[in-house]
Amino acid sequence: MLAFDLIENYQQVTGLSTLSPSATQRPIVIATRESRLALWQAEHVQALLQARGYSVSLLGMTTQGDQILDRSLSKVGGKGLFVKELETALSQGLADIAVHSLKDVPMELPEGFELACVMEREDPRDAWVSSRYASFMGLPQGAVVGTSSLRRVVLLRALRPDLKIEPLRGNLDTRLRKLDEGQYDGIVLAAAGLKRLKLSSRIAHVFETEQMLPAAGQGALGIEIRTGRDDLVLALQPMAHKTSWLAVAAERAVSRAMGGSCSMPLAAHATLQGELLSLRAAWGDPEGQSSLITAQQVGPVQKLEDAQALGEQVAQALRRAGAG
Repeated sequence: MLAFDLIENYQQVTGLSTLSPSATQRPIVIATRESRLALWQAEHVQALLQARGYSVSLLGMTTQGDQILDRSLSKVGGKGLFVKELETALSQGLADIAVHSLKDVPMELPEGFELACVMEREDPRDAWVSSRYASFMGLPQGAVVGTSSLRRVVLLRALRPDLKIEPLRGNLDTRLRKLDEGQYDGIVLAAAGLKRLKLSSRIAHVFETEQMLPAAGQGALGIEIRTGRDDLVLALQPMAHKTSWLAVAAERAVSRAMGGSCSMPLAAHATLQGELLSLRAAWGDPEGQSSLITAQQVGPVQKLEDAQALGEQVAQALRRAGAG
């Protein structure tokens, strides 16, 4: 049974929203990258579990994605480079859970792993960061903008084809340092990471989703476990946020159906009002030879399967329009 369904069934059968830790429960070990943002995320989950009586420790790790900084992710193996070592720790029993920025998690998890929890989403939007120019649209012609994302490249070019878009790798602090050193006139980062690290003052403005559609899962934290650890699913279930989980499931389904790699310049964003989920997606040509292709679908959603089906419909609409 999938974690989402297990949580739903547990709450319906027992009427409980929490599960008390057993006195014999062994400590929960969280595998985490050692960047400041990744540690914040892991410590956030640690604090929530400890507040409910669990003993929790962190296992800090350096991933390949953290080590390879001179090439774009699309050329060295994709965003999975940020999670492989953490999954190895889970499979070897060195850790019990791994906390990820969901936009960095591959659309297909390896056999034997699953998402046990998607937490309430932070701001999913992109942020314009610059000490020189308060507005992205106010940049002079030929200004240099830094981003590590093919999605952002095609969306930024659609907005301002006259700008120079340059690669930007490294953790959040490294990217801000490169900006402050004058290597770029401005950079684009996820608003969620800046807000979590109390760096909102660095944000010149936030792009509305109508202008810059976010990446699938952006702003959401996902917790990964080995399949079959129902004890962990139930321990984590008070942190699960159904609305966020359904929205990101639809977004990730678009990406999965389109090929699911970080070399795919794809954006997807969903919002849920009541039981109606509105999903928008955009695909762009990284070579700039064709215009941006967009698709949108609205439908009733109650289960993960509903959200994923809606995502597949949007992917089909993109392909019919020439994406891919």
